Amino acid sequence: MRRARDVREQLENLMQRVEIEITSTPDDTVNIRKAITAGFFYHTARMGRGGQYKTVKHHQTVMVHPNSSLFEEHPRWLIYHELVFTTKEFMRQVVEIENQWLLEAAPHYYKAKDLEDPSGKKMPKNTGKARDDVTRTYT
Repeated sequence: MRRARDVREQLENLMQRVEIEITSTPDDTVNIRKAITAGFFYHTARMGRGGQYKTVKHHQTVMVHPNSSLFEEHPRWLIYHELVFTTKEFMRQVVEIENQWLLEAAPHYYKAKDLEDPSGKKMPKNTGKARDDVTRTYT
């Protein structure tokens, strides 16, 4: 946390030096996630039809680390910071992104065909957006 505070102070000082107004909207994470996408565009994974994530370029099967806050969320597109191999290949430090951001950030690396959104295609049960459990009673 100390490191994060130091980086924030450095950014504030730089912004003041070039006379950029400092504004903050805590609920708006889009610009931060777009910046992460621009920096880590080659660390992208998408949920496949089988409910597993595959890296976009190399089609390697990876999973969200169980300690991640997105472990049970199942977003369609993720950027990860690192892969850790234990019993499986796990993505750590993940963030949800939009696939079109990849074309904006790295048109030299991705083609539109690589980033087609499978949202129109049928996904496996219990994946995609979180769902409420339904209890049924049979008589």
